[in-house]
Amino acid sequence: MARINLLPWRETQRKRRRRQFGILTIAAVVATLAIGLAVHFHAERLIATQEARNAFLQGEIDQLNRKIKEIEELEKTKSALLARMEVIQQLQQSRPEVVHLFDEVVQTLPEGVFLTKVAQTGRQVVVEGRAQSNARVSALMRNIEASPWISDPRLLLIEAKDKTGTGLSHFRLQFSQKAPEGFEGAGEEKAAAPAEPKGKKKPAKGK
Repeated sequence: MARINLLPWRETQRKRRRRQFGILTIAAVVATLAIGLAVHFHAERLIATQEARNAFLQGEIDQLNRKIKEIEELEKTKSALLARMEVIQQLQQSRPEVVHLFDEVVQTLPEGVFLTKVAQTGRQVVVEGRAQSNARVSALMRNIEASPWISDPRLLLIEAKDKTGTGLSHFRLQFSQKAPEGFEGAGEEKAAAPAEPKGKKKPAKGK
């Protein structure tokens, strides 16, 4: 029976398997590196895209913040303009009332009374003056009470003429400004020459 030596064949097969294993190992390493690089580049691309989105969103946010600030400035300007318009409107409405006020003060002065000072704060008016007697001051207060434009006279001070050294009584009087019911002062040019209301009492004559 012939003997066959199988050792060289087995050694050759072993070497071939080793080469195949080495090749597979190298291929696996290369594939792993390739996959890793692909994942890395993909992650870098995602990060860059997200950063670009973030930059875009930040730009939009900054633009919105600028617009919001501009709107706030416009609101402040609007409020200031409205406040000025309200002041102007109040002045326009009060202008004819001021004319009526001074006209009415003149009409309520009885004979023997003259004023030296007139001061107004809001709708409160304080006058100072001289009178020939205390009765003349009382007549002035009655005239104020009967007026449709001024009311609520309050005597703050009176000095008898024998104490003033001028032969006249000194007085200080406060009253309130008002407007008759249904009066609209805004835009009335005829306020400079108001018509005397019907039924208005004539100023009382002091004794």
